[in-house]
Amino acid sequence: MKLLGAHMSITGGVDNAVHRASEAGCDAVQLFTRNSNQWRARPLDPDEVARFRSSQIEKGISPAVAHGSYLINVASPDPALFRRSCLALGEELDRCETLGIPFLVIHPGSHMGAGEAEGIARVASALDRVLEERPSHKVEILIETTAGQGQCVGHRFEHLRDILGAMRSEGRVGICVDTCHVFAAGYDLRTAETYEAVMADFDRVVGIRRVKALHLNDCKKDLGCRVDRHEHIGRGFLGLEPFRLLLADLRLDGLPMLLETPKGTDLKEDRENLAVLRSLMEDRPLEAVKQEAR
Repeated sequence: MKLLGAHMSITGGVDNAVHRASEAGCDAVQLFTRNSNQWRARPLDPDEVARFRSSQIEKGISPAVAHGSYLINVASPDPALFRRSCLALGEELDRCETLGIPFLVIHPGSHMGAGEAEGIARVASALDRVLEERPSHKVEILIETTAGQGQCVGHRFEHLRDILGAMRSEGRVGICVDTCHVFAAGYDLRTAETYEAVMADFDRVVGIRRVKALHLNDCKKDLGCRVDRHEHIGRGFLGLEPFRLLLADLRLDGLPMLLETPKGTDLKEDRENLAVLRSLMEDRPLEAVKQEAR
């Protein structure tokens, strides 16, 4: 069983992300629990929390996955930014706990010139800090694979292994694999042979059991570009085959697979990308599935 979904806007309240996901034909949903480009977060209204929880049950959208603020950089060597990032990450965990969201995806961040080893150590330290301050929280942090742009860590499987290996609370941390980022970082998923080689490498270095969610995005640039630019499914340099292989991979059954592909103000692009994915799963003509989705 594969749970397909997409990132949805929370404009008008976090519960609206669930309603939008239902309209688009999603099984699961990803959302921000706050404005992703501001440090200050509006408190969650109890009525809004209740609406969010009840709408998930009503619409059958589960699980919900939260994505952390883009401002958070727990790999930063700057003491003020590191401290502020830890506080913001803790607040994100609290909001997820209140909403009943089981997973919080975060970018591991940029070492800002301090070096990969230093950045990795800081990520592990920050995650331990926020998790140990919340021993009863059920939310699991998911470290997202990165494209390797700039001075970010997380674009090599060894980075993920080393973060987890340096933690005291590593049992409360998983991985979110982004197909665009992995490809941009130099891991080739385009054929059955290379897909299996990458998955075997990931399993050996990190462990497939650590994967708790996936971001399904094609890539605007070619293999190893180290540029984070998402494209619609099948329209980028990845093409359709990697998504067919992922959707057929029994090791990934039951995991939320979430689109972060470009979109306008309506849900048309999400519906079409979901239709493409379902055509790959159902072995049905793409145009017939697309027609049903309209």
